[in-house]
Amino acid sequence: MSNLIVHGGTPLRGRITPSANKNAVLPVLCATLLTYEPLRLLGVPDITDVRKILDIFRLLGSEVQMDFATGTLELHHRETVFDAARHRLPEEMRSSIMLVPPLLARFGVARLEDNVKGCTLGVREIDPHIDVFRQFGGLVERSEGSLLVRCRGPLTPTDHWLDYASVTTTENFVLCAASAGGVSTLTNAASEPHVQEFCRFMQMIGVKIEGMGTSRVTVHGGGTLGGGEYRFDEDFHEITTFLALGAITGGDVVVRNSAPENFPLIDRTFAKFGVHITHENGWSRADCPGALKVQTPFTSNVLTKVEAAPWPYFPVDLLPIFVALGVQAQGNAMFWNKVYDGAMGWTTELSKFGAHVYQSDPHRIVSFGGSPLTPAVVESPYIIRVAIALFMVAASVNGRSEIRNATPIRRAHPGFVENLRSLGAQVEWTSEE
Repeated sequence: MSNLIVHGGTPLRGRITPSANKNAVLPVLCATLLTYEPLRLLGVPDITDVRKILDIFRLLGSEVQMDFATGTLELHHRETVFDAARHRLPEEMRSSIMLVPPLLARFGVARLEDNVKGCTLGVREIDPHIDVFRQFGGLVERSEGSLLVRCRGPLTPTDHWLDYASVTTTENFVLCAASAGGVSTLTNAASEPHVQEFCRFMQMIGVKIEGMGTSRVTVHGGGTLGGGEYRFDEDFHEITTFLALGAITGGDVVVRNSAPENFPLIDRTFAKFGVHITHENGWSRADCPGALKVQTPFTSNVLTKVEAAPWPYFPVDLLPIFVALGVQAQGNAMFWNKVYDGAMGWTTELSKFGAHVYQSDPHRIVSFGGSPLTPAVVESPYIIRVAIALFMVAASVNGRSEIRNATPIRRAHPGFVENLRSLGAQVEWTSEE
């Protein structure tokens, strides 16, 4: 168990080059099992989930050469084997479920632990994934704490319409469709930047995909897949996080950003709290003249609100970051999580800083900002961006604070503390058994 200790109140200043998005890296790693050709991946982050998947590849006999100092990964799955009786996919990691399609394609069977999971974001069912596996001809059965997925022959192409625009279910559909001999179409597909990045990798190894970035995706599968070299983009979550850290501490943080086209709505959401974002020459900067202040809507009898839902809505993963801005900003704001039930319960921890936050229902909270905040010891749930949001508040308050159970940050952000120190933060990891 790892905790973060921070002596807050220092304006953070400097430049940051963010890491790749784990939500792009992990599905791409799973997809590499589809090809027998060598691959080189550039910009692979040193995070716990990446290490877990690479350990599985080594266990299965794949050739793995990882240099975390440079972020360069050399992979070759030509000698890979899988035995459902003894091989286990990584637990405590939601992306394990995306290893099922390539294992089905290569070995006709995959085994998934019943308790595979990621962040504790309320109920996260696997039924949509089971529906996809069955649509392509997979047979799913339970077996002593695990799920066995089998196929009697090659996967068969299909058309499918998702109940909701799930990121990992969309990626699982594309993975299955790439191996199915024919044309498959998915309606209500997720279109987040990391889904598009995953699809670009699939195109690089030889999968023809139409409709990338839209809600209707068509995949032409069954062809021979190749190898090659692929470089990951910067993580838009991490870009936003460091911009917000600069704003909440009254500092000046500039972040490398090669895809500002993903940011118009995020920029407008920053503006709701008095933060102006500029993008120039591949870098992004947050400017906040004076104190954070919630902007009054033109319709004066409604609250300023941040509504988070599947892309192209405001990203739900970033909602906690803006809750942190809300409790430090003068004025009131509503935050609405339209995806996960019960994912806002962590906001009670903000009261330990002296923040006033009211949870109106399982999906919505209202922040009443502008009150003086004090240092605190707070407990983070197992949610990456919540741990960071609690850290943001602590970093903006004079004095020593502690964010307990901050381990999830390591799942997505390599060198997080080192980056913070480069900006002037007084922060360190501590561990307890």
